Amino acid sequence: MSNVLSTAIDISFILVMLGVVGAFIRLAKGPSLPDRVVALDMMTVLIVSFCGLYAILSEQTAFVDVAIVVAVIGFLATVALARYVERRQHRYDGATSVTAPGPKKEPET
Repeated sequence: MSNVLSTAIDISFILVMLGVVGAFIRLAKGPSLPDRVVALDMMTVLIVSFCGLYAILSEQTAFVDVAIVVAVIGFLATVALARYVERRQHRYDGATSVTAPGPKKEPET
């Protein structure tokens, strides 16, 4: 492996790890559930890229298979979480909105 490729892989590992740390911070602090879902999806993509970089570094193709499996599982998890968020928001919108309990007011005449 050439020096240029080795240096590029090292820099890529550093950037991927910084991305994982940033996504984890967003996952922990996210003001809403959709923000957390996006952060989790971003972490999945970064883990797949980490597996790809490690496959290049170690010159073993087995890590590419691991990256593909992680990508498929991450995609399915993101779709499931997105459906959950959509159903949760739909439940509180429109005609099925939840009102606060309390005495009902008579319309003014």
